[in-house]
Order: sequence, then C-alpha cells, then structure tokens
Amino acid sequence: MTTEQSIINYIADVWLDGDTEGLDAQLPIAELNIIDSAGIFDLVHYLQSDFRITVPLREISPANFRTVDTIAALVERLRAQGESVR
Repeated sequence: MTTEQSIINYIADVWLDGDTEGLDAQLPIAELNIIDSAGIFDLVHYLQSDFRITVPLREISPANFRTVDTIAALVERLRAQGESVR
C-alpha cells in the first residue's frame, strides 16, 4: 500500500465513517473541513506511529497538511532525513 493510500484510508476511517469516495490525494482536506486543527494532532500521532517518524512541531503547518499529497511528501521527507541521520 502506498503512503498516500494509507493516509487516505486512515482519514476515511477516522473522520468519514470509512467512506473513501471522493477522497483523493489532491483534495484540500483542511479547506473542506474534513479535519479540524485538533484533528491534525491526531493525524500527526498516526503518522508518527504508523510510519515510525518524528514530526517536529515546526512541521505542523497548514502547508504540510493541505492535501494527502502534501502529507505524504512530509512523511517521505522526514523518512529520508531520519535515514541520513543514522
């Protein structure tokens, strides 16, 4: 499963009663109020747990959580940074 699909499934399960219809990687989830600001922190916890990354507080911004694509890009960037530190 791709990073994007995993995130879509999580968002659908938690906020959309499991319904992924119409939810794609480019949908502006924050603008459409699918996830509110408090929900972002739940999503961050999921990302840290599922993808084994640390999301620094400075990375929790509207720009990084606008769409599933931007969230997935953040995950991939943090994974790469974590590997380069090792």
